[in-house]
Amino acid sequence: MPSTTLTYYNNNAQTFSDSTLNVDMSALYAEFLPHVKQHGHILDAGCGSARDAANFKNQGFTVSAFDASPALAKLASNYLQQPVEIKTFQELECVNKYDGIWCCASLLHVPKAELPQVFLKLQKALKPDGVLYVSFKYGTQERVHNGREFTDLNESALTALINSHTKLKIIKQWQTIDQRLERESQVWLNALIKAAPTL
Repeated sequence: MPSTTLTYYNNNAQTFSDSTLNVDMSALYAEFLPHVKQHGHILDAGCGSARDAANFKNQGFTVSAFDASPALAKLASNYLQQPVEIKTFQELECVNKYDGIWCCASLLHVPKAELPQVFLKLQKALKPDGVLYVSFKYGTQERVHNGREFTDLNESALTALINSHTKLKIIKQWQTIDQRLERESQVWLNALIKAAPTL
């Protein structure tokens, strides 16, 4: 994560966490969870407040979580009632470990040039037939907004990224609007991406 973005989250961890904890994500869970093995292992990658990890845990899944921001990881581990690792996507090194990986509004802080390598790491971390959920702000540019750096993607850019650099397969892409009050004009690109089944 770029250092300016990390500084933002460390300085605003409590405010950010409070603003996201009560956002209704049930429509996105309904897309993702049917593809995850019952009681399977889900990684909440870039977990922020751990809102989603806690939901998965409450539904009977085994959950792991990490965040690049030490301040956010501390808040998240308290909320989740289990340790949350301090780690970046670039530091993800596990192999064949997760039935599902949830990257909700987190990969969008990875510089575009580093996304191919990061998607390869995510591919490696998934079990065969595992599922990956990702979301990006909708667009085509890299930009800085309110002290954070963003990589925006649209359907064709994400498709090109996945098809050119990985053996993953996109099974669905769709757009949603932001669920937070006063953010309704913000469009998000969502995608479900599957790992190859065991041969």
